[in-house]
Amino acid sequence: MEYPKKAIYVVLMFLFPVLCLNGQNLVRQSTPLKLMSYNIKFDSPSFEPQWKVRKEWQIELIEKYQPDIIGTQEGLKRQIDYLQKRLPNYVVVGEGRKGGDNDEHMAIFFKRDKFRLREMGSFQLSETPEIIGSGPFVNPRMVTWVRLAFIDIPDENQSGPYPQDYRGNWEKTKEFYVFNTHFFNGSKDTLARINAAKLIMRKIKDLERFGSWEIERPIFLMGDFNCLPGSAPYKIMVTEQPNNLPAKFIDSIEGGNGIDWILFKGNISLKQYEKVDFKIDGVYPSDHKPVYVEFIL
Repeated sequence: MEYPKKAIYVVLMFLFPVLCLNGQNLVRQSTPLKLMSYNIKFDSPSFEPQWKVRKEWQIELIEKYQPDIIGTQEGLKRQIDYLQKRLPNYVVVGEGRKGGDNDEHMAIFFKRDKFRLREMGSFQLSETPEIIGSGPFVNPRMVTWVRLAFIDIPDENQSGPYPQDYRGNWEKTKEFYVFNTHFFNGSKDTLARINAAKLIMRKIKDLERFGSWEIERPIFLMGDFNCLPGSAPYKIMVTEQPNNLPAKFIDSIEGGNGIDWILFKGNISLKQYEKVDFKIDGVYPSDHKPVYVEFIL
């Protein structure tokens, strides 16, 4: 059946304001997010410059970029405590890879005025991931993770997205996961890195949806993976077809870059990628350069 052009015109005129309004809502609901992954180099007496010198440089670097979330690797307790003391705008979670304060931490820092911690946890990259400290006695490896929600306080005299009757508002909840890790290193640890990648993918699959949440939550995976793009662990975790909403992750730089990565999956757009070249008088504060990425959720 053919409809008169006038009728079609009337329908379009009626829908246009609605479409525009929905478009404005989509723009307004888009949320920027700045992430940084940084191996800060453990407090080694043989590394120059020593921590007592370079710790101030790391504070300067973080304050310059103001990431919303930072995943650190290799930090010992005294290093993590120092960063938290000097960065009071952040909350830090995570424990040592041998449990409690022992050994290196895979810590996650997040801005206290921007996010609410919904859930947190850690697991070991071993055959018994639920037992913290399991794996090799020397250099065990682990993952620290958080589920965060954006703090959403409406402006004065404005109604927020969450009515008093909270039922049916799952899809309005702006929350996401961040995983932070440090893989095994050395040419003899290729199989260990492969198994670690497989374990992480299994763990993440269990967390993508629950209850009434039908749309996949955004998930970020960052860290020092001690292997290059194109390696077997990379191929296990990273898709080669980023436009097909893959079950695997997308790298924040096409083709990958080095051994420090920030990977993502879900309803996320990439805005900016930078391998931070920060130094003082030609000297770097760590043996790794931070990876800094800006996203739009």
